[in-house]
Amino acid sequence: MKKFTIANIQKLFLIGICFGLSSSLKAQEAETTEVESFMSNFSISGSVDTYFRTNFNGLNKYEYNDAGEIIAAPQAPASSFANDPGFAIGMANVILGYEGEKVGFVADLVFGPRGEDAVFASAAPSNIVNQLYVYWNVSDAVTLTMGNFNTFLGYEVISPAANFNYSTSYMFSYGPFSHTGIRADFTIDDNWSAMLAVMNPTDWTEFNPYGKYSFGGQLGYSTGEGSAFLNLIYGEQMPLSDEATFQIDLTTGWDFSDAFYLGFNTTYNTTDGEGFYGAALYPQIQTSDSFAIGLRAEYFKELEDGGPVYGADAEAIDFTLTGSYNVGSLTIKPELRLDKVSNTASPVFVNSDLEGTDNLSSFVLAAIYAF
Repeated sequence: MKKFTIANIQKLFLIGICFGLSSSLKAQEAETTEVESFMSNFSISGSVDTYFRTNFNGLNKYEYNDAGEIIAAPQAPASSFANDPGFAIGMANVILGYEGEKVGFVADLVFGPRGEDAVFASAAPSNIVNQLYVYWNVSDAVTLTMGNFNTFLGYEVISPAANFNYSTSYMFSYGPFSHTGIRADFTIDDNWSAMLAVMNPTDWTEFNPYGKYSFGGQLGYSTGEGSAFLNLIYGEQMPLSDEATFQIDLTTGWDFSDAFYLGFNTTYNTTDGEGFYGAALYPQIQTSDSFAIGLRAEYFKELEDGGPVYGADAEAIDFTLTGSYNVGSLTIKPELRLDKVSNTASPVFVNSDLEGTDNLSSFVLAAIYAF
């Protein structure tokens, strides 16, 4: 039998150490590769926005009587966001995302007044979650998404960095903002797509306290020059009502040349006879690499049985002219807006003389930094 000497034991010990170090280095290399792979698919993006707003023919401050009571407030259109007087802030938006070959996630966080308005129906007043979802690319043709995602209806979106106009339309403001549920997106061919979804009541994004659900659908057509999407939503949206909401929406936009783009949105929304319909054109002209100018021309009509904004049978016209000047990642947007509201019991605006009027003209200067 061969005898082990001290020298043999030392050799075996050194071999063991080398083997252990080699295994450890391989494990570290594998971990490093995994981290590098994750980071290559991980992204951080978002935006920060702020603005100045003033009215030409309406109040820009609170008015008080001799007793110190407020008798009139600063005027603004009854559409979402960018309605505070003077210098004001929008929101800080941070989007964390991972896009793997098969799976991924998006965590979209918002801070500030615009973000708070966007998640108004959240159960927690301090909620900062704008979107929070995971997805699975089941195949090249099917993607499943589950969680909280911004609405697929309408032309405009919550993020100011993704809209041409800084203020928002009536149709966007009174349609859905966000949904929580599960959706399936289908790629039919190179041009056609479709989507089906089951969701909580609209804008109830954290959970479903009412046991009611809505259903969504979309049919899309896209080419290199533009796209068109027909969107549908149906379901019981009102927590204390058994009546279902139905909304159908067409959103489209096309590049007619390198310099001219035209977008169009029309929608119809009703809940037991109450609701609204409208249409808007979005022509835009690119005058140089750094400057563009665009118009939103919107007609908005509330139904005879009732509407969510100015009341039954009211109609509003919104003309918004916006310039967009890019300085690197910063976009500066000067904006002129005219709102005219008719068919109401009394004027909805008040001028600087505290007299009722059916129109309001305003100016906004916005600054948006996107990263």
